[in-house]
Amino acid sequence: MAERARAAYLAVMLLYLTLLDTASSIYPRIRLTHKELWQQNRSLLFQEHGVALQPRTMLLDEGHERLYIGARNALYSLSLDQINTDQTEIQWASTESQIEECLMKGREKSECANYIKVLQQYNQTHLLVCGTGAFNPICALVRLGDSGQERQFVLEGDSLMSGKGRCPFDPNSPCTSVLSKGELYIGLYTDYWENDGALCRLNRQTHTRTERNDRQQLNNPKFVGAAVIPDNDDRDDDKVYFFFTELETNPEGAKKAVHTHVGRVCANDQGGQRMLVNRWSSFLKTRLICSVASPNGIDTHFDELEDVFVLKDKDGKDPEIFGLFSTTSAVFKGYAVCVYRMEDIRAAFNGPFAQRERPEHHWTPHEDRIPYPRPGSCASKMSGGGFSSSKEFPDEVLRFVRAHPVMYRPVLPQYNRPVLLQTEPGRRKLTQIAVDRVQAQDGHYHVLYIGTDDSMVLKVITIYNKDTDSMEEVLLEELQVFKVPAPIQEIIISPKRQQLYVGSEVGVAQVRLHQCDLYGSECADCCLARDPYCAWDGLTCSRYYPAGVYTKSRRFRRQDVRHGNAVQLCNGLQIDGEQWRPR
Repeated sequence: MAERARAAYLAVMLLYLTLLDTASSIYPRIRLTHKELWQQNRSLLFQEHGVALQPRTMLLDEGHERLYIGARNALYSLSLDQINTDQTEIQWASTESQIEECLMKGREKSECANYIKVLQQYNQTHLLVCGTGAFNPICALVRLGDSGQERQFVLEGDSLMSGKGRCPFDPNSPCTSVLSKGELYIGLYTDYWENDGALCRLNRQTHTRTERNDRQQLNNPKFVGAAVIPDNDDRDDDKVYFFFTELETNPEGAKKAVHTHVGRVCANDQGGQRMLVNRWSSFLKTRLICSVASPNGIDTHFDELEDVFVLKDKDGKDPEIFGLFSTTSAVFKGYAVCVYRMEDIRAAFNGPFAQRERPEHHWTPHEDRIPYPRPGSCASKMSGGGFSSSKEFPDEVLRFVRAHPVMYRPVLPQYNRPVLLQTEPGRRKLTQIAVDRVQAQDGHYHVLYIGTDDSMVLKVITIYNKDTDSMEEVLLEELQVFKVPAPIQEIIISPKRQQLYVGSEVGVAQVRLHQCDLYGSECADCCLARDPYCAWDGLTCSRYYPAGVYTKSRRFRRQDVRHGNAVQLCNGLQIDGEQWRPR
């Protein structure tokens, strides 16, 4: 036994050293402390003095130019231009009787507050907000008024409703939600004891959800993200995607592993007529793989999804999905970012269904006949068959989808590997991710903003080298957003305003995405920085703008994000007929 244990330990160490070699040891081009960010006029901070803000959710409203914060016993409306000015507050605490009842159930007083967990744009004039309500969830509408009218921020007392099924009981319970056409799609635990994890859709008339106590559909899920993503121009064919982790029993039947899944339902799913009544008739799921291959042939999997970011494209049909993953290994803690394309996700859902005889058996592809219309499809013109509602689907289709909710093929990431790895021992934990797509002179780049457990935001670009089939990470900036080390709980990005909005228990920070002049006053310094936001304009390192903005200085723009070749860019080039050298 001792020899076997030693061999296992050596195998893990070999794998660990391989990962260390795979991940880049990256150092930031710029490191700014909290004080330096403030001195550079790069950040603003909103705090409630003497009170832990503890934001549970944040919402960006570009139309009203506001940032909404759902916190402990309160809602805040902040200016997107300057979050530390012109704020409005709604106090929404649990009542004394609610707190007393909560304490009698054995809960701590801190748990018996009203933590806002759901914050969604209900329509142009109202927000839907839901709080834990001292373990008795409650929801209401908040009136904003029309964007052209005088601004309002008022909780409408006559809109109060039960939050059960719309909001978790426990403030620390994971949940994710998205609201579309007045309907709330949410992944949450619906009960006090957190035994019933479910994916639900709620409106004022109906409540559709996953099956209760069906471990094949959901098994101890942790809900991370949700998005409505259309497949085509037929709105009846729109899908809602949920991202979550859950437990999976291995083929030996003993050990339970954590896997990350993407689940999918039809937005117009009405359930069945005789079976699956008020249940999804379209729910399917498949695994998201984020792994690194090692020389011994054993892949290291990053299975625990920490956060997900959906980077939308122009028409919304083919966004890129960025997942921030961690390992579940007891030997070391590593993090990875994997990117998934919608065409690969759709291909997995259009592929073979999975089946197995028992939970401890291996999954195998279903090779028998599949009923028509294809299980998991929507009642739409695109799916054919002339069905106007899922209630018209044949019972055979509903029986099949209930018995086969798992797809056989997983979704592999772009480039078949992570775009970013962090595996150094003792490094900080990574908690949140937001992504900006930036046009540079030599192409488009993804700029990743990653929050940590010690108040840092890391600004990173990743570059794929097709010739060597390898990834390069460039850590552009390391920003200490808050003075007190605290886990980053929320990151929201506004490409329109070129701002980040970062939330932690100590407050909310507003941070500009770039500050090009910090890279230096020479052409070489600017080009070596490799920041896609920045270029040398002949005089200074300044914001890069795509072609179409005509000023004389911009004819001198020098930028090479892919290679950072300062010698070629800055030394003795002929620019508009003039010999120009760096100062």
